[in-house]
Amino acid sequence: MAEQHTSPPPTQSRPVMAAARRSSSFLREHQQYRPPSKPENHYGIDTVVEDLQAHSVSPPRDISSAFKGIPSPENPPTVVEGQTHELSHPNCTPLPGSVTNRLMATLFYKSTAPRVSNAIPSPKQVPSPKTSRSPSLRAAEPDLPPTMAPSSSLETFPLEPPATEPEPLDHLYGSYVSPMCIASFLHLMSTFPLPAGSSDLHSAHRCLHLDPAHKEHHPLVVELTLSPAPAADYLPLKDLRKHELIYRFEREWNVDVALRSDTLWRRYPRLVVFDMDSTLITQEVIDLLASTIQDPPDLAARVADITHRAMMGELEFDSAFRERVKLLTGLPGTLFNELRPVLDVTNGVKPLLKALQRLGVKTAVLSGGFLPLTSWLAGELGIDYAHANEVVIDETTGRLTGEVKGRIVGKERKRELLIEIAEKEGIPLEQVVAVGDGANDLLMMEAAGLGVAWNAKPMVQMEASSRLNGDSLLDLLYLFGFTQEEISQLTA
Repeated sequence: MAEQHTSPPPTQSRPVMAAARRSSSFLREHQQYRPPSKPENHYGIDTVVEDLQAHSVSPPRDISSAFKGIPSPENPPTVVEGQTHELSHPNCTPLPGSVTNRLMATLFYKSTAPRVSNAIPSPKQVPSPKTSRSPSLRAAEPDLPPTMAPSSSLETFPLEPPATEPEPLDHLYGSYVSPMCIASFLHLMSTFPLPAGSSDLHSAHRCLHLDPAHKEHHPLVVELTLSPAPAADYLPLKDLRKHELIYRFEREWNVDVALRSDTLWRRYPRLVVFDMDSTLITQEVIDLLASTIQDPPDLAARVADITHRAMMGELEFDSAFRERVKLLTGLPGTLFNELRPVLDVTNGVKPLLKALQRLGVKTAVLSGGFLPLTSWLAGELGIDYAHANEVVIDETTGRLTGEVKGRIVGKERKRELLIEIAEKEGIPLEQVVAVGDGANDLLMMEAAGLGVAWNAKPMVQMEASSRLNGDSLLDLLYLFGFTQEEISQLTA
């Protein structure tokens, strides 16, 4: 029987890691726990690190829409290290086919005239008949509540006590155009209706003048751009300037608010017309003349009273001027020359006129005073045009006769002269500015593109399109959008 050979069992080969199972991580190959193939809702750090190549934890971002340079919630602006850049696209140039409808508001803080609280105190008790109250009650109430009349007689007290003035908020938040002041103004403007089709009010601001005396350089003049302007069919700009909320805001924050439409002509005036008395100079010439007359002794006071009432609009200017000139009968004609050194030019006038001349702006003075002094002052200041009243001087005695030659330069004549000068120079009225303080200046202010009341009488402040109540007439340049730095260059 043949011997049967049996082959030895095959030798088991050494385990070899398949290529599909090989990894560059020793720990991964020898760990006992393997994470699931797909990440769960809760991602641990191990899952994120180990399966980062196979799975994306963050949702994919759609980058198909190209960034067009306009910040939006989907494409927010990026701040690059080392610089800060702010974009205010709603106030940039309008879209093709649309028209700019922006309102410019210039806020002037009246630092030279800080307002104190004008709150009306409770009225003091007025003695009333003994039958009204017992003596013990009258002694126990020396000061009545502000809501009660202090008398039992309606003839001695009005039916309602005077309304209290708003508290001066600049005392609380800073004696300058503070951030709270700007925020309050923007909130106020947001209460006015917008034009049809507009839903949001956009704004931007810039400081035009900083307080050099304060170490933190607080802003004293701030220009705000509001887009769009309030609906003109609901509240025209002329009425918006007189709105009681605007007036109350000015009282609260001790500021003047100048509102103008943002037009091309706002930044490029070509003719500026000034009143003379109490505008270019701080005095009234006719009062200076009257003060030289000693007999009668009350003449100066009588003339000053007529002047004040005429400037307030209580008297018709032409007749009031003739009445005052009549009182000056007998004064020597040489007195006009003697008054030249006495004239006090308003602060800021000389640098203002220098700046206007460097800008190529024509200037004129239209005065309800006297031509000899007006012409002389215009020559001294370099003003291009000068018009005023001519008084009659007796050739024999050399003294005033108390009469006026030709038409009185009153409110109607001032408007006519402004229009004549503008037509002669080929300047549209939109580029004309008129500055004055009295009621006889209102018509020329209305004819000009911009009328500015300078430390004016109450009625003039209310009727003029803008008002300035500072201590320097140089502030006029801020209404054109010039900054403090630019004004310094113009007046250097």
